[in-house]
Amino acid sequence: MRHETGIFSGSFNPIHMGHLMLANYISAFTPVKEVWFVVSPHNPLKKSGDLLDDEIRLEMVRLALSDYEHFKVSDVEFHMPRPSYTIDTLDALTRAHPDRRFSLIIGGDNWSLFEQWKEYKRILELYEILVYPRLGEKIHIPEELRKSVRLINAPVVEISSTFIRQGIGEGKNMRAFLPPKVYDYIEQNKLYR
Repeated sequence: MRHETGIFSGSFNPIHMGHLMLANYISAFTPVKEVWFVVSPHNPLKKSGDLLDDEIRLEMVRLALSDYEHFKVSDVEFHMPRPSYTIDTLDALTRAHPDRRFSLIIGGDNWSLFEQWKEYKRILELYEILVYPRLGEKIHIPEELRKSVRLINAPVVEISSTFIRQGIGEGKNMRAFLPPKVYDYIEQNKLYR
């Protein structure tokens, strides 16, 4: 029996309560029992804008997950060729953890662009995909893909990292949107100012 593990990847710039609520829903209401947060390194082909250093974002995810036994942080993509592609990440994790069965967790916005992903057909063949709803996204899963692609009925939480960065930059109190340890870390280190 292989451990059902969901892969939730992103820049987590910063990780916020919306991310945790979604992961909590998945670990409580789907067969996936553990959610691994894969922190994506800065893509050298993209302008970094206000993307914080990889290690700082990794530390914030570590702090956010420290009170949750079913969540784990992963820096697997920090040790892979860049830019990192989801298929390569999933394959690397599968090789490293043969006792686990990995599913991919993506938003409806990413599902609508899924055919543009590298080796998307192979992802569909080898991995289950859990699609969570996003505000204003109509999600259609063709009949023939419904064995490997599932729409999950997670609550739609419209908190974005962009919104949080802007609020902090404007000096607003964003405490309720962030895990307490992450909020304190951002304050102590004067991030996003």
